[in-house]
Amino acid sequence: MDNKTDQTTLDTFAALSQATRLDAFRLLVRHEPEGLPAGEIARRLEVPNNTLSAHLSVLSRAGLVTQRRESRSVIYRANLAHMLSTVQFLVRDCCDASPEVCHPLLASLAPACCPTDEE
Repeated sequence: MDNKTDQTTLDTFAALSQATRLDAFRLLVRHEPEGLPAGEIARRLEVPNNTLSAHLSVLSRAGLVTQRRESRSVIYRANLAHMLSTVQFLVRDCCDASPEVCHPLLASLAPACCPTDEE
């Protein structure tokens, strides 16, 4: 196993293992691709600004969020590429190379928000 990948995955789950951080990440996922200003995240989660700042720092260090400055606001976005690589890491060795066993899991990961031509 790749120790760096293992540690990155552990850092990701550690960052998401706290309720406010998990809520903040899920909120940002719902607001992709625009993101949300830090103050708006704090308001929606009913968390003091300084507390949220600490939580967003943890998420940022874990690679789960990105930020950009827009005038006087800091806009946060979920790093969906990082989450995708985390999920891929988890299912890489799925079912010991038996794709028929993994199919239900992989099918459930298809984004519900993006209809296919079949629908």
